[in-house]
Amino acid sequence: MNSTEDQEDADSAYHLTIETPEQCGRLDKILSAAFADLSRSRIQGLIEQGEVLINGKVCDSSSKKLIVGDVVELNVPPPVEANPQAENIPLDIVYEDDDLLVINKPAGLVVHPGAGNYTGTLVNALLHHCKGSLSGINGVMRPGIVHRLDKETSGLMVAAKNDKAHKGLAAQLEDRSLSRIYHALVFKVPFPTKGVVDKPLARHYSNRLKMAVVNRGGKEARTHFQTLEKFGEACALVECQLESGRTHQIRVHMESLGHPLIGDPLYGPQKNGVSSALKKSGYNDEIVAKVLEFPRQALHAGHLAFTHPCMEKPMEFDASLSEDMAKLLKILNK
Repeated sequence: MNSTEDQEDADSAYHLTIETPEQCGRLDKILSAAFADLSRSRIQGLIEQGEVLINGKVCDSSSKKLIVGDVVELNVPPPVEANPQAENIPLDIVYEDDDLLVINKPAGLVVHPGAGNYTGTLVNALLHHCKGSLSGINGVMRPGIVHRLDKETSGLMVAAKNDKAHKGLAAQLEDRSLSRIYHALVFKVPFPTKGVVDKPLARHYSNRLKMAVVNRGGKEARTHFQTLEKFGEACALVECQLESGRTHQIRVHMESLGHPLIGDPLYGPQKNGVSSALKKSGYNDEIVAKVLEFPRQALHAGHLAFTHPCMEKPMEFDASLSEDMAKLLKILNK
């Protein structure tokens, strides 16, 4: 199989010639394997848009079977401007190069624009910060968000600047080689102090804002946890490592064990229960009040590790606990 890529100021043209029977197969799959900087979904979109020619004729079917002698031309238009507007929002950039960047996201920052949050998001901030350095994700000039953090969860995230980096990071997320470790302050002390929660998750049957553990029909979800520090019998600092990455996974899994996160507005413990447990552990009213007033789920993404998708070297990052969580733990340690 002979493949080439011609870079121009406007469109990029990719050329592929099928030379042996072993190289035959489904169009989108063959093109994705031949051109590593384009994701399969991006290629499928280009096929649907009529940007793929086989032997000089437009082909709009991703399932078209390529045979020996076929000559394929793939045109990639320059990326269009993303709908979200660039905004000058300060970011804590931990690492950056031509392909990706690692951000230490503060609590309160929404990742993606959406209903009620069309501005002021991480994507808006990255569009401003990366202006001129984005080659586009799936044809749109935007950063590639590989994994998300809830609005009120702080910590490390990686974002891609181009299709190749996005494809490589997404593959690592899929095969679970992209490692993420979180720290959570939970209600009471887990026993045993470490273990694995292997419970599938799905949307809650009655509250669409929540996720829930289900017996059937959910998505596989596994969380490894271990207790790092105890605060009497009232609270514990727990380290959680994700195998999968489902919406609200740590929050739901820890709640399912009877150890919901302090401050969690959806899955958190009853304030009366927290107050009683803290007082039984010897904490005074002032400390009890400060714990009860913590304004978000006490969850921080403190460790991120992956292989650089373009340089193919291991990368590892750590971020200290967010200021509000560190202050809360200091209060509990008094």
